[in-house]
Amino acid sequence: MIRFEHVTKRYDDGTTAVDDLSFEVAEGELVTLVGPSGCGKTTTMMMVNRLVEPTSGRVLVDGRDIAGVDPVALRRKIGYVIQQVGLFPHRTVLDNTATVPALLGWKKTAARARAAELLELVGLDPAVHGPRYPAQLSGGQRQRVGVARALAADPPVLLMDEPFGAVDPVVRERLQNEFLTLQATVRKTVLLVTHDIEEAVRMGDRMAVYGQGRIEQFDTPATVLGSPATPYVADFVGSDRGLKRLAVTPVTEADLDIRKGSREGYVGDPEEHEDGTHVPLGTSLKDALAVLLQHDTGRLTVTGEDGRPLGVLTPAGVHRALRRATTPAEDRTAHARPLPTERRATK
Repeated sequence: MIRFEHVTKRYDDGTTAVDDLSFEVAEGELVTLVGPSGCGKTTTMMMVNRLVEPTSGRVLVDGRDIAGVDPVALRRKIGYVIQQVGLFPHRTVLDNTATVPALLGWKKTAARARAAELLELVGLDPAVHGPRYPAQLSGGQRQRVGVARALAADPPVLLMDEPFGAVDPVVRERLQNEFLTLQATVRKTVLLVTHDIEEAVRMGDRMAVYGQGRIEQFDTPATVLGSPATPYVADFVGSDRGLKRLAVTPVTEADLDIRKGSREGYVGDPEEHEDGTHVPLGTSLKDALAVLLQHDTGRLTVTGEDGRPLGVLTPAGVHRALRRATTPAEDRTAHARPLPTERRATK
């Protein structure tokens, strides 16, 4: 859906922001661009909607070189979410959300209906929040409105520049979870810029780790954490990268201990199942361990789609899962993002 072909951006003062950049983002994929300030990640993203023009090379969206596309028309077909949100303070939340459909010539009733639908999708009651103005919302609510506005015209591509950076850590994590749930439904092609390695790992199907104007490694979070391509990447992702892998490694049946012959009293003990020590298959190891550490049983029941116990996760199973996550050939399969209902522990 998005392809960079030997793209370079060099400014008049001689500064090279991006140097010979080539990579591709598949349709429906969420790719995070992560790196320190000034590394070129935001410049990269802004070249997709022509807010920055490349010095050389080509940027293609859906197979078309965007250099030949009218910039205004291009931007109206690409959603854009920024940290400061950028809502119009004098317009209501509903009218803010309906901005792009209105610019595209939609009838007012249709634009507002679409806006109400999107507000509900991001968890805001249009009847309650629609008539309000941005100043009457919390930071997290304004960020949700920004996402709704970016999605209002149903764009195939969504650009997000530090979208959750302006809110406190608790709200930020909740917004990240909500966006991942939303993404599982709408499946947009997303470029998300962040300087936070935790966010890049948590959000991305794949992640691009930037050095100075270049991508040092472009792969799944599990591969980047388990097999850093360069010393720079290893240093950037941190010495605790083994712990970070917990967030991107799902629990599979291969990680479970199962008593042969019968599961009664071992996996399917009703009391154990009712006290909260169980999670659905596909839950991340991080979430599974969070539940496990709340109890003294030393094991965690894992259930299937029908809610029936499949086996138990023990410390030995966690170790097996982490070893699996560091095998490059298996990383790409293991990191397939679970459905939103499978990402959360049942409590």
